[in-house]
Amino acid sequence: MKFKINRDHFSSGLQLVTSVVGARKTMPILQNVLIEAKDGLVRLTTTNLDLGARCSVKADVSSEGSITLPVKEVGRIVRELADIEVSVETSDHAKATISTRGSIFNVVGMDSKEFPPLPELEGQKEFTLERNEIISMLKSVSYAQSVNEERYMLKGVFFQFSKEKLSLVATDGRRLAVTNREMKVEEEEEGEFILPSLTVSEIEKLPDIGNEISISFTDRQVAFELKVKADDNSTGGFRESVYLVSKVVEGKYPNYKQVIPKDDFNHAEIERELMQECVHRAALVSDEKVTLRIKSEEMEITGQSVVGDACESMPITYSGEDAAVSFNPRFLLDPLKSITKDKISLEFRDDMSPGVFKVNETEGNKLSFLCVVMPIRTD
Repeated sequence: MKFKINRDHFSSGLQLVTSVVGARKTMPILQNVLIEAKDGLVRLTTTNLDLGARCSVKADVSSEGSITLPVKEVGRIVRELADIEVSVETSDHAKATISTRGSIFNVVGMDSKEFPPLPELEGQKEFTLERNEIISMLKSVSYAQSVNEERYMLKGVFFQFSKEKLSLVATDGRRLAVTNREMKVEEEEEGEFILPSLTVSEIEKLPDIGNEISISFTDRQVAFELKVKADDNSTGGFRESVYLVSKVVEGKYPNYKQVIPKDDFNHAEIERELMQECVHRAALVSDEKVTLRIKSEEMEITGQSVVGDACESMPITYSGEDAAVSFNPRFLLDPLKSITKDKISLEFRDDMSPGVFKVNETEGNKLSFLCVVMPIRTD
């Protein structure tokens, strides 16, 4: 195998697949990247057996072939090379020479035949969405995933394709985030899966090199494929597609709909960014609890601790009875940061009832959002 490749393109491809690599000491080859050179492309593949990643980068291939090399070490070497053009050549003994003008590195690898292939999906259901939309939807709920190992079914984002919409859901038992998108889903195409948290973070990091992501899934696996744009100047050397294939979290996701309050709540319209700033400042003295005191046309956000106290006030659109309710400030800031709309709804009732952030569907906007946050007792 022999090829020449742009250093920055090579580095970007290696970086994209590196975070998938696991820590299974029993299978050293899982620390490696499979490098395949053919037809003017270098294909890079990694896997930890639960999640696999593959991308293609353009290169000048003079001799086809493949090898596996330790991905983190190769990534560091390529990133530090002084020259922009990198040459890679392999011998018959699973060793690669990486060189530029004035630098030569000999890296010991392993035979590519030992590398476990990425799984192929059979009988899958498939949908296509815009890249920016699916990443935005994930980011609007992923902060609410559980980190508790015992509640493994909650350590991920629940995807549900049903009737006329796609729903993404995450909860850790203290808050619930849901986003819905209108879309046509035929009855035979309906389905659901729980996407593991590691895979969620990899999807959120997908580079802006394509407009569409296809989602294919079976009962056990799900694959995301980002089609790379044809425009050569904006893809950083990437070609064809970026492909991620993952096991799904086994088990049935709990009935999240029963957590969403159905009673009549008070309703206030708020400036999202202003509330975010006020909660952030109040939390500087109290990072465990802030209290929202809601009055006609005004909301006070207070924090108090042994350090001292803080009070922030902001205008709101509200004409109901006065109310006070306390929350963990991080549970307020997470949805406020993830939403992109300027104005959102805050629904509440009393200090023992949850608060609900809402963004409703509007004409021209197919997305809706809801976040339920459990209160903290107000003293």
